[in-house]
Amino acid sequence: MSYDLAQAEQAAYAPFFGYIGAASAQIFTVFGAAYGTAKSAVGICSMGVMRPELIMKSVIPVIMAGIIGIYGLVVAMVLKGKVTAASAGYTLDKGFAHLAAGLTCGLCGLGAGYAIGIVGDAGVRGTAQQPRLFVGMILILIFSEVLGLYGMIVALILGTS
Repeated sequence: MSYDLAQAEQAAYAPFFGYIGAASAQIFTVFGAAYGTAKSAVGICSMGVMRPELIMKSVIPVIMAGIIGIYGLVVAMVLKGKVTAASAGYTLDKGFAHLAAGLTCGLCGLGAGYAIGIVGDAGVRGTAQQPRLFVGMILILIFSEVLGLYGMIVALILGTS
């Protein structure tokens, strides 16, 4: 009995992994964005009671959390465009690469969203009491956001190679 490795690589279920990768990119980044938005908004509402004039200045963490979801959308659309039918040459290797790309982007976005939410909540509350903390909060938010960007870059490299 012989085993045809080329035929085994073109399993009918290979596109399943590619689609799961695309879904993972979107789902996990949106979870991170939602958490970051909710957590930061709680801080903004709490701070707005004491210093209502700072509300618009304090919306920056919410905007940055929303950008995380866009990273997942970009990767999901790129991956979706790369997935084809198994009969058209889509192999398990490609499916697993797309799964890894989606999970990389999604989980990096989830972590970035958590970081943005926690920093945003504490940062806007602290800024209400000491305005000089604003620049430090923005720097920490930028470094938190870039974690999601790193995940998107790696996902695009994995998904297009």
